[in-house]
Amino acid sequence: MARRVLRLLAVTATAAAVIIVAPGPAQAAPTFKVPFPCGQSWSGQTRTNHSPANAVDFNRTDDAGDPVVASAPGTVDRVTDLGDTSYGKYVRINHGSGYTTYYAHLSGFNVSVGQTVGYGRVIGYVGTTGGSTGPHLHYEQRLNGADIQVRFNGGLALYWGTRTYTSDNACSGSNTGSGTVNTAGSPLTVRSGPGTGYSAVGTVADGATVTIHCQTTGTSVTGTYGTSNIWDRIGTGRFVSDAYVYTGYDGFIPSVPRC
Repeated sequence: MARRVLRLLAVTATAAAVIIVAPGPAQAAPTFKVPFPCGQSWSGQTRTNHSPANAVDFNRTDDAGDPVVASAPGTVDRVTDLGDTSYGKYVRINHGSGYTTYYAHLSGFNVSVGQTVGYGRVIGYVGTTGGSTGPHLHYEQRLNGADIQVRFNGGLALYWGTRTYTSDNACSGSNTGSGTVNTAGSPLTVRSGPGTGYSAVGTVADGATVTIHCQTTGTSVTGTYGTSNIWDRIGTGRFVSDAYVYTGYDGFIPSVPRC
């Protein structure tokens, strides 16, 4: 009887030790775009001796000083200058769900830590800082800190070799004629004209989508997306500062007329 009880206890202990863990949900990757303004074509190279291996080096003729843009929406969590070593001046953007992108060897920065960016937002400029031997952009996509093979619009980059990539980042038709208000909570004041000196004629809720009929310049305002003197007309006699509106562009929207 004692032997039988011991055998049952052993079976019970073994069964209790077997825990089946269901797989968690897959992490949704952002739709990454080529990290340059709409319509530009760049030569992207991958090579097995690159560090890290899955990074892409982008070049084109006379590219020093050319703008580099965010390849997907996110929050800038690193703006660093390593001097003459490694990445030199680089920016890292956190896109959520463990995904980050790196933009290295920059000549200068156009963002700061904590800043929210969207498609087409200029974050820096092509340079040759750090361990670079010539102007180019060193670009990486990472998941939970580990470099992964780069994808644009869900399609895998060429491994291994050189390919020409044409950017559709914030092109007309995808982020034009509308914007999303981002004030981090408070309603955005609507003015009767393009400036803070015009009378207040209402508000727009944080997170609301607005249709932009035309854009013009006016009073310079510092808001969620930096300092801007651009104002968006969202109705007859109704203007809001573009510094609080995400449109996918760092500046005027190409397809929207000027007021």
